[in-house]
Amino acid sequence: MQKYINIIGLEIHIEPNTKSKMFCSCPQDHFGAKPNTQTCPICLGLPGALPYANKEAIKKTIKLGLALGSKISEKSKFYRKHYFYPDLPKGYQISQKDNPFCVGGSLMSKKINHIHLEEDAGKLIHSGDESLIDFNRSGCALIEIVTEPVFNNVSEVLSFVKELQLIARYLDISNADMEKGTMRLEANISLKALLGGGRMDSREVGNLPDYKVELKNINSFKFLEKALKAEIERQTKALDNSEKLKQETRGYDEKTKTTFSQRTKTDSDDYRYFPEPDISPINSTEYIVHSTKIPELPQAKRDRFMDMYKLPKDYVEILISDLERANYFEQAVKLAPDLTKSIADLMINKNMDNEYPEPAGFVKKIVELTKIEYASTSDLEQAIKDVLFENPNIVDSYINGKGQVIGFLIGQVQKVLQGKGDPKMINVKLIESLQKNI
Repeated sequence: MQKYINIIGLEIHIEPNTKSKMFCSCPQDHFGAKPNTQTCPICLGLPGALPYANKEAIKKTIKLGLALGSKISEKSKFYRKHYFYPDLPKGYQISQKDNPFCVGGSLMSKKINHIHLEEDAGKLIHSGDESLIDFNRSGCALIEIVTEPVFNNVSEVLSFVKELQLIARYLDISNADMEKGTMRLEANISLKALLGGGRMDSREVGNLPDYKVELKNINSFKFLEKALKAEIERQTKALDNSEKLKQETRGYDEKTKTTFSQRTKTDSDDYRYFPEPDISPINSTEYIVHSTKIPELPQAKRDRFMDMYKLPKDYVEILISDLERANYFEQAVKLAPDLTKSIADLMINKNMDNEYPEPAGFVKKIVELTKIEYASTSDLEQAIKDVLFENPNIVDSYINGKGQVIGFLIGQVQKVLQGKGDPKMINVKLIESLQKNI
């Protein structure tokens, strides 16, 4: 019998695909760049350097909020979030506290608390006894999606983050590639005891445990699944032994399959937030007009593909998982509507679309592959003669006005030709032969 219920909330960070960082003109794309070559006085926090907000990052944040049904704050502002860590050169991070750009919203019936915009920290590289710092990532624009603690099992979490990744790609906000670090996950998890029979006390509904553990540095969906399961197991054993769980940040060790303590988790008040004096409050409504053109989102495309093209669910899922491929499929179907299933099958099972950059070339090849080699005219004519000779009563019925018997005769001709007769040609030649007997 289940003794505890999992209470899980997510903090999902997505680097938008802007050209420059959040508050300076250094390149946003830092993947693979030589360490510490994409920095300037602003993102390094040197004295006298003044930040300025990246408008494109604001537009992309608001666009994501609109797609997820968030309310866009009329006024939004940045704050200084103070903490001391080697990868934070200024000693504070420019982030948001109250009045974030996007408030509320939902995805897959899971509530979102807010979406805000901030700058990223640098990257620590541990090698042996040394720890090196690469500041190329420092100051990069970072969209953070914070959910409510509304997840109760690992499968819900995985489905949610995968769908959010797909939405970010559909909106062209970010490629959200976890391998390149443009999408990173953090999960807050605690366990709550249930009454006998697996019930929750009605008085306790909505009340959260007095602790939460934050799992950090999650860089893949598989890693997320393993880390959550390991932490749930750890907390379950601790509660079974009447241990007091503390609020902390933990990492996941792939070798031991367990989580490990990193540091005590800081409360919001410990960050000593105060408004960023160098950046004025932002009128968010000015950016909405640039962000309201929301394309068809993944779930809408799923529903339409299922209804319009009558494809199996697994085919639809594969096609919509790549927007370019989904568009390619639809362009191909427009060229050959009667070959819809063949197009989908050859794309999914043979990857033939990779061989043809243009849908027209792909469709042409499919037509060639599916083209039937019809029987020759002489074989067709001989088959008709044989069928008419063997069915004199049917011929008489046609002569006497029963035109519906033509269908039976066509079927007999196809039988003789083993299905290799051109239906249109059979019909023409058969009528010609029958007319000669009238």
